[in-house]
Amino acid sequence: MIDATTDATTGGPHAFPPPPLDQQERMAEALLFAATEPLRIADLAARMPAGCDPAEAVASLRRRYAGRGVELVRVGDAFAFRTAGDLGFLMQHHTVEQRRLSRAATETLAIVAYHQPVTRTEIEEIRGVAVSRGTLDQLIEIGWVRVGRRRQSPGRPVTFVVTDGFLDHFGLESTRDLPGLSELRAAGLLDARPAAAGLPLAPGGAGSDMGDDDTDGQGGGNRDAGLSGDLFDDD
Repeated sequence: MIDATTDATTGGPHAFPPPPLDQQERMAEALLFAATEPLRIADLAARMPAGCDPAEAVASLRRRYAGRGVELVRVGDAFAFRTAGDLGFLMQHHTVEQRRLSRAATETLAIVAYHQPVTRTEIEEIRGVAVSRGTLDQLIEIGWVRVGRRRQSPGRPVTFVVTDGFLDHFGLESTRDLPGLSELRAAGLLDARPAAAGLPLAPGGAGSDMGDDDTDGQGGGNRDAGLSGDLFDDD
């Protein structure tokens, strides 16, 4: 007689019990190591045997790799193996020099990161100049900005938010890890220009943490009209 257990994901029965946790860790480790992009818990669950707990396996792996040369880091709502931040200097000789973003693209990217979800009109109000279609197209093409939900206001304009690719490139777990206003001012990366009307600065702290649903409201990130073009240079 086969001993049936319950599938933790579907709630239905399956014929065999799940593998031990150490085996689940090995499976998750193999999937994450071979992946070309960060994987979500749901991605792991879809590939691992029924009854596995990929969330627990990932949590255990993160503890196991903490402080090592390669660490399992969170990127948005996904996970990926990355070289430990303090060892990045060892990889410098492998770095390929990339073309820097234009000042317009850099400022637009910074505004989206700190003000998301933000419309094109709001970006223009903050920068004080019109935003060319090519600027946003460039940021979308390189995968750092994507179109969010439409604003529930007249005309229902589309909004723009940063992507997990942006977070991954800059080593951020979420936009909450963006430098705060005091840090930007101390580094000389914040101009003294006042914020645009209707888009007040949030007090202190870092940006908002937008999920897949993208808030329909005015957005929750730090709002500032004067982010220097040096903040997000693409080296």
